[in-house]
Amino acid sequence: MSIRHLVIVLGDQLSLGLSALDGLQPDRDLIWMAENDEEATHVWCHRYRLVGFFAPMRHFRETLIRQHLPIDYHALSPDPQHDRGCGFGNLLERAIRQHRPRKVIVTRPGDYRVKQILTETCQQAGVEIEFREDRDFYCTPERFARWAAGKKSLVMENFYRVMRSEHGVLMTDGDEPVGGQWNFDHDNRQKFGKSGPGKVPPVPSFAPDAITREVIAMVRSRFPDHPGSADAFDLPVTREQALVALQDFVDHRLARFGEYQDAMWSGSGFLYHSRLSHAMNLHLLSAAEVVAAAVGAWTSGRVPINSAEGFVRQVLGWREYVRGIYWLKMPEYASLNALGCDADRDVPACFWDGKTEMACVADAMRLLIQTAYAHHIQRLMVLGLYAQLLGVHPARFNDWHLAMYADAIDWVSLPNCLGMSQHGDGGIMATKPYCASGNYIRGMSNHCQGCRYDPKRSIGDDACPFTTLYWDFLDRHRDRFRANHRMAMQLKNLERKSETELAAIRERADGLRSGAIAT
Repeated sequence: MSIRHLVIVLGDQLSLGLSALDGLQPDRDLIWMAENDEEATHVWCHRYRLVGFFAPMRHFRETLIRQHLPIDYHALSPDPQHDRGCGFGNLLERAIRQHRPRKVIVTRPGDYRVKQILTETCQQAGVEIEFREDRDFYCTPERFARWAAGKKSLVMENFYRVMRSEHGVLMTDGDEPVGGQWNFDHDNRQKFGKSGPGKVPPVPSFAPDAITREVIAMVRSRFPDHPGSADAFDLPVTREQALVALQDFVDHRLARFGEYQDAMWSGSGFLYHSRLSHAMNLHLLSAAEVVAAAVGAWTSGRVPINSAEGFVRQVLGWREYVRGIYWLKMPEYASLNALGCDADRDVPACFWDGKTEMACVADAMRLLIQTAYAHHIQRLMVLGLYAQLLGVHPARFNDWHLAMYADAIDWVSLPNCLGMSQHGDGGIMATKPYCASGNYIRGMSNHCQGCRYDPKRSIGDDACPFTTLYWDFLDRHRDRFRANHRMAMQLKNLERKSETELAAIRERADGLRSGAIAT
């Protein structure tokens, strides 16, 4: 028999409040979910990341069953030969042929590629598809486009202030920001002292249940050559667990988040970060409830304003901004490479296995390999910075990011990687490249103390690769950045270097890029 609606729930849309479920009639409609090889192999996914998607999907299937909602769920088999090569579009086409719906309904995907697959598959099958808005965000793509219209530059801070005002977040009755200012950066982004972070309250750890253990076994069997490991998997996989993680962050780490959000320390775990991005990006938590929890903690006097505002800015400001950029600029955005032939390399081998003598990179990779996570400064100013200075192609860097991080979905990964981190969009996301020498890392961490490389040196066997490549990056792009007033000081410092020193820097940088000099 044919059905009225085939309602698709994607793997990053695990919410009973999903707009696609509005008006669902259990006796006439059917929910469809599908695990598939394509989503695991279009980039070489970290096994921890695969469990981080498939386990929550299977738990959400159980939630739907408990709600007495009809569901057709395609689960991957542990047998690597079963359904091999059967992609998302093939599975959807098979479901449409089997159930003969009059309409397919889905909430807007977070990946342009997936949206195209959905559209083309339904067109070929001759069935109407309806895309509904995603209510888990504050700002629709259409609202962002209206804000962006006519602007020469799309400054996140300006967008953030509009969002604060429109949604009444951390605002006074007179429509002014609480505390008399929009951000508290001067109170934030401190480094740990010589004694380090001390005893930081740990993030909650959720032991795998039978469903998650089944997924871990499937991933281990089906994707044995994929990077990383899922042996230590402990992410929240249900809404109930995600709510526990949110409350724990607010109670134990939010108060010092603002102060130490950019600090790093060797051998540490998650420090004062929330580790909520995975749950949020899968819709186990909504942006609004996360923001409300942070604001409520400030209102009740449990956390200072600088931490509450700093966290709200990450969610209501930055997260919404990058999604707006993504849908405003796609699909052309994905092919941008403003630095051209100077950014055409693959990611270095150490980004897969962590084998390097660079202490900062090794430490970030340690956590990434174990947990498919690194906090935003490790992503931007360690791993991202090294890729930028080395000349990695921005699209390849984004593919690596999508592969390795449990919270990576294309709408958030692409603008952050291609634009913010690699300056591949030429200034849409950031008016200057986020380039720095090893001295930045020395200032924000203790990594350099035990490292064989000296961040103050750019030439010689003990020269920090970051510092060598930084000066080489400025040298190679001096004409490109000469008209950028925000780069004036850096270029002025470059001019102080003699041609003899620059020649030595170029030679060492060439050796680092070619692999002739091991790191």
